[in-house]
Amino acid sequence: MLPSALRHRLSPLPGRLGSIASSTDPKGRAQRTALIAFAIRIFSAAIALVSQIVLARLMGEFEYGVFVFVWVLAILFGNLSCLGLHTAVIRFLPEYQTADAAAEIRGLTTVSRVFALLSATALATLGGIGLWFFADMIERYYLVALYLGLVALPMIALGDVMDGTARAHSWPFAAMSPTFIIRPLLILAFMVLATTAAGLPNTAKTAMIAALAATYVTTLGQFLAMTRRLRRRYVRGPMKIELGPWLRLSVPIFLVDGFGFLLTNSDVVIVGLYLPPDDVAIYFAAAKTMALVHFVMFAVKAAAGPRFSEAMAARDHRQLAEIATESAHWSFWPSLAMGGAVLLAGRFLLSLFGPAFTAGAPLMAILFAGILAKAFVGPVETLLTMAGRQKLCVILYATALAVNIALNLVLIPAFGLTGAALATAGAMFVEAAILHLAARRTFDIPLLAFAGRGRGNDKNEAIRP
Repeated sequence: MLPSALRHRLSPLPGRLGSIASSTDPKGRAQRTALIAFAIRIFSAAIALVSQIVLARLMGEFEYGVFVFVWVLAILFGNLSCLGLHTAVIRFLPEYQTADAAAEIRGLTTVSRVFALLSATALATLGGIGLWFFADMIERYYLVALYLGLVALPMIALGDVMDGTARAHSWPFAAMSPTFIIRPLLILAFMVLATTAAGLPNTAKTAMIAALAATYVTTLGQFLAMTRRLRRRYVRGPMKIELGPWLRLSVPIFLVDGFGFLLTNSDVVIVGLYLPPDDVAIYFAAAKTMALVHFVMFAVKAAAGPRFSEAMAARDHRQLAEIATESAHWSFWPSLAMGGAVLLAGRFLLSLFGPAFTAGAPLMAILFAGILAKAFVGPVETLLTMAGRQKLCVILYATALAVNIALNLVLIPAFGLTGAALATAGAMFVEAAILHLAARRTFDIPLLAFAGRGRGNDKNEAIRP
């Protein structure tokens, strides 16, 4: 029933998917990981969209705006409290596996979990003290929700370490399903039970209680499952702890991830600081609906990270260049197709949140332009991080974050939500440009969606980890 030209182009697809499913070489494993990650994120996107729609319908714009503002802050600081160790696991584990260093693997997987719990607990304690002393400066409708968010930080941090450990082993389902499938479903289920069975009010406080319970249940379950799986893979034995090298890598990664995560979420935070919760709700709905396109990049990063690490361990410069340029191709074209589809359905999707949310439709087109700019250059930050260029990444992300914050501070008071979208898209353009220039200068790799295969720099010192 398809046109002959389209049928001709699609006919090799089943065979190609079959070869990816059965392939055992690194490229095939990476493509399989990317496909699984992408499928999980598509499925989780549907779950997240439905759950957020139900929550918005239950609470209304104001209470929903309070909830999403606090929950974004909790996810942000829970991730940052790992100090980059959850990403350092992805860098070191493939290297240890190549060297058959079981003692180091046992030490890394154990220490990373303990460290995440302790650092997140310390941060939550400091946050609680800060809230106590500065309570008079905070809007009352945010205060209780913020305290509940602090209690969630240790489990969010532990979950991030579990995600990193699973990604380092190329276990995409174990890495992503707890955070992106199970936890959103539990938040929704607990919220519905709290408001219907327990008779609690449809407020941000109730939603934060549901989110807190869902986070603990999900993370503890993930912890037990991952512990059993690691014990089956690595027999019991001595642990070797190399905390110094791990932290020397993780702290720059923490700065890179921190700046990157702030870059992704600072718009919602600044909107919450300047505008009322109703506007936060509209902007969040528009931004997160458009963020469905980010799932393509997430899947590509999930596949590319371990491959970059393996290429670095093997000191295979040509392979590094090929992986980088392939990743740029994988990033842009699916992002373009998926973004176009989301834009076409944008007003309808926003209307599901409630009649007031359709005001965010014009914001989606602005945000899409910025997302495409990032997809056009591919996962450059992952390449730089896995190649040992964390300090360079810190500088680049600090620059992009500074541009983002400056644009938000200038444009939001002047143009409201449109200013927030323009600031975010503008920062994405700056981020994509400086990342591309850094990769081109450092590795001589043309990291663009329209570029051919990169040839890479043949000098060992250029990509020394």
